[in-house]
Amino acid sequence: MNSVIVQVLTAAALVLTILVPMAYYFKGEGSKKRYKKSLTANVCGFFGLLLIVSVVTFAGAGTASAAVDTGAGFATGLGYIAAALVTGMSGIGSGIAVASSASAALGAISEDGSVFGKSMIFVAMAEGIALYGLIISFMILGKL
Repeated sequence: MNSVIVQVLTAAALVLTILVPMAYYFKGEGSKKRYKKSLTANVCGFFGLLLIVSVVTFAGAGTASAAVDTGAGFATGLGYIAAALVTGMSGIGSGIAVASSASAALGAISEDGSVFGKSMIFVAMAEGIALYGLIISFMILGKL
């Protein structure tokens, strides 16, 4: 019963970190400076509270089975880190590539509709970077 109360209070606090900055923004005339302050308070409050709740929740999650040595060594940990880095960095690189190529493709298509096929090839090639990273991360995880 105690954990239900904590969950309800956490959910209420997270909602308040969204509603209070919005009320601050709409209370005044809604200037750009007021918008930046309310957005900063919203992001810092929400993610800060979410981080604190996550740390407190997982701090007491250790059990007796966690103390048993599973044989997972240094290499296994580095393998998981490598898989995460490959997936994350390929996704970021793909996002940057798709952002620039897709905006250029839309501009070219708006001027001349016959370049649709060529421009979509470049966008698909940029998206392929994320798929290659995902495949490599599966290969790394398969070796663990």
